[in-house]
Amino acid sequence: MSDVLELAAVSVVRGAKTLLNKVDWQVKEGERWVILGPNGAGKTTLLQIAAARLHPSSGKASILDELLGAVDVFELRPRIGLSSAALANHIPEGETVLNVVVTAAYGVTGRWREGYERADERRAFRLLNDWGMGPLLNRKFASLSEGERKRVQIARALMTDPELLLLDEPAAGLDLGGREDLVHRLSELARDESAPAIVLVTHHLEEVPPGFTHAMLLRDANVVAAGPITEVLTAENLGQTFGLELDVNASAGRYTAAARR
Repeated sequence: MSDVLELAAVSVVRGAKTLLNKVDWQVKEGERWVILGPNGAGKTTLLQIAAARLHPSSGKASILDELLGAVDVFELRPRIGLSSAALANHIPEGETVLNVVVTAAYGVTGRWREGYERADERRAFRLLNDWGMGPLLNRKFASLSEGERKRVQIARALMTDPELLLLDEPAAGLDLGGREDLVHRLSELARDESAPAIVLVTHHLEEVPPGFTHAMLLRDANVVAAGPITEVLTAENLGQTFGLELDVNASAGRYTAAARR
């Protein structure tokens, strides 16, 4: 399998603050990665690098065999599917669900005068159906529940048939039912051999979908551990990451953790 993403000694520094510190990381075709860590660990910064929306202060980042700093990122970005709260904030309130998805074909977040082929609209409709949102294609995005918005955003991220799919806290703000529905759908996606390489960022161990193959733990801009998921998501590694003693349980591909008393 070839590398979809390769970071070598990547650091991101802003003023006196180090957001990422000499991170080495490789993501190969077919891998499904989850990145966990506390607030401020560097998770979103890492995802911005992977999305070609931020350049390293030092080190090298290669995405889909293209080196950041030596490639036109506007040509690279359509090959990367991204779902994030920051991107969702740019979607106009009056935009319909169908348009939220179909506009990804042009890499924009609001439909204007650009023309779309019938094939684009059919693909958008098919993706919305896949994520249970087909009946709401004419609803305004702003009128949706948080869970519905998250599913629309993932459908949008898949619109261009990306080679790399990046999901930044897709379960944030969901209630228990919404979280479990999303985890189930992401687990099905992870097990789809035709799906792209996936990187999912979360704060919560309970949000890791079954079928994910690898994990990275970050704390204070540094990698605590990275590799096969069963080797990384241990009580020792997670305790070091979150700064407390933990009991970690795994069952049928789902993980839970609680502070040790």
